[in-house]
Order: sequence, then C-alpha cells, then structure tokens
Amino acid sequence: MRVRLLDATIDCLVEYGYAGTTTTRVADRAGVTRGAQVHHFPTKTDLVTSAIRHLAAKRTEVAMAEIDRLKASADPVGDALQLLWEMHQGPVFSATVELWVASRTDAELRAQMAVVEPIATSSLVEFGKALLPDHSAHPEFLHAVYTAMDVVRGILIASWATRDQTELEARWERGRRHLILLFEALMQPTPSH
Repeated sequence: MRVRLLDATIDCLVEYGYAGTTTTRVADRAGVTRGAQVHHFPTKTDLVTSAIRHLAAKRTEVAMAEIDRLKASADPVGDALQLLWEMHQGPVFSATVELWVASRTDAELRAQMAVVEPIATSSLVEFGKALLPDHSAHPEFLHAVYTAMDVVRGILIASWATRDQTELEARWERGRRHLILLFEALMQPTPSH
C-alpha cells in the first residue's frame, strides 16, 4: 500500500503540480482510503518527500546495477554522464522540480526537502566514487560531480520552455563534451615538484 501511495504521489505531482496534488487525490489514484493514506503519511509534506526519497533509492539501485558495465567501458566517464542524463528523464525529475519550486514559499516543505535533497545527491556522489575510486579523493571531484548534476538539471529545466527534442539533445551533447573535459582534467596525474 505504501508503494502504491508513493507512486500515485509522483503521478499527481507530474500531472497536477504541487498545488494540485492533494492527499485525497493521491489516495483515490492509489485506490486506498483516505484513512489508510493518513495512517502511512499524516501530511501532504510527509507524502511528497517520502515519494522523492523512495524514488531516489530506486534511482541509486538502477545506477549501481550499471557500475560493472561502466567500469569496463572504453569511455566510463562519458557513459556515466549519459546514465546521469537518462536517470533525470521522466516523471521523477519533473516531480522533484515541482517540490523544489514549491519549497521556495512553503517553509515546512523546504525543511523536509533540505533533508531529502542531500540524501538523493549523496547517492549520485557515491556512484561517482565507486566508478572512479582512484580519482575520488581529488579535491575537485565533488565539485565536478555537482557541476555535472547542475548541467543536466539546468538543460532539462530550460528545455521545458521549448519542448524541442533536437535542441535538447544538441545542448546535452555540448554539455556532455565539456563535462568530459572537466573530468579528464581532474583525472590527470598531478605533476610533482
């Protein structure tokens, strides 16, 4: 029942936005009573942040399942960036953006998102460390991972204005090329003095 409620929450966030996502609407979509929904998730904020946390965990499982394939790749960085891009496609990212925007003016949601967001982000950082263990101690490694996430997210959010798939892919390819250069520079051996 919890999973049905979490999945229904994501569906509602994507279809109706944060303001239009009500606990009644989620319970109806999940096919459960309002009382059952309240038993599992007492408030709307509990419900939506639990849904994002649930999906972040699923996203991490998907990424970690790809780790061996990426380590064996001729282009592990490029392929990992492509996986990051693909993981941000679809309803999970749309629902997350809805919550980011809503948290700007909703203090309770902002407090919950301040807890959830680092969990979701740290899973991607851990993935990067598992993929590139020899370089993960570099002082710029975390910054490079965060920059990659910012590029992916920024391109996707900006694309909602035009919905032009060709332009979206071209912008991602340009961003991906520059991110590869960033990671390659950080993977260079440091010259000894």
